[in-house]
Amino acid sequence: MKIFLSAFVLLALASSFASAFDPSPLQDFCVAIDDYRNGVFVNGKFCKDPMLVRAEDFFFTGLNIPGNTNNPVGSNVTTVNVEQIPGLNTLGISAVRIDYAPFGQNPPHTHPRATEILIALEGTLLVGFVTSNPDNKLFTKVLNKGDVFVFPIGLIHFQFNIGRINAVAFAGLSSQNPGVITIANAVFGSDPPINPDFLARAFQLDVNVVKYLQSKFGHY
Repeated sequence: MKIFLSAFVLLALASSFASAFDPSPLQDFCVAIDDYRNGVFVNGKFCKDPMLVRAEDFFFTGLNIPGNTNNPVGSNVTTVNVEQIPGLNTLGISAVRIDYAPFGQNPPHTHPRATEILIALEGTLLVGFVTSNPDNKLFTKVLNKGDVFVFPIGLIHFQFNIGRINAVAFAGLSSQNPGVITIANAVFGSDPPINPDFLARAFQLDVNVVKYLQSKFGHY
């Protein structure tokens, strides 16, 4: 009985830890649909009737096509999550392709619901992440073709193409819908805007600098 109780406690603890991630599916699949009249609500989406599921519900094409990097940061992220592949619903995984122009960057951001594993396919990338307070320790690495790097869930991370040619990376994420919070956009481009006097004090900047940054992200 003592052994049974100990095992039960360990299983309960394991379940509580696992609840921090996408829940395990209770069926083979739950292909997402938007029409509630033809499904049941599971994990943020309605499930298609299994008898109506097709191979196309688990399929996406086009990840071989380079994204347009003609933008201020010089990068483009092609997302493949539950919105593109409905069959990913409840499976806890998604992917992205990231294209970088020479010296382009994927600016500091976080994925609130996923760990990311990134594979460099072309070019040379400087990548890194920062640990949480109070240490704020920076971990960085230069990646060449075939190298792999992991960004832990929720931590601020980035990639920077330090080469003179285009770079490409693929990444897998441990959520069907990882979410992304780009730090500068969230802070200086919120809608409605955060009070510039507050931000000036928080970042120890002149309020006019804050207003300038907010103007770059759509305010003032």
